[in-house]
Amino acid sequence: MKYLTMTKTEKFLENVASTIHERGSLWGHPFYNHKRISELWSAYLDHPITASQVAVCMALLKISRISESPKSEDSLLDAIAYLSIYKTVLEAEADINFTWGDD
Repeated sequence: MKYLTMTKTEKFLENVASTIHERGSLWGHPFYNHKRISELWSAYLDHPITASQVAVCMALLKISRISESPKSEDSLLDAIAYLSIYKTVLEAEADINFTWGDD
């Protein structure tokens, strides 16, 4: 039997998925968390911000940090996680019947 070993990229992406799950257990489902953030940002900026826009903005924040510290594994992990969360949140925004556990 041939054993397959994970590449560094596969291990990194596995770590991204694990991080999303760990943080989700702390802060709740990404849609609800990003929706709360969008409501706060919308009130502060006096301009509507969607939950999916929050995910993109958070990814951009991490990309900005990467430009300052290109070898920052943590910022890279977080940027990829936020872009993954964007997809989840965007799908939840499109589903008017979304409830936790549907994703």
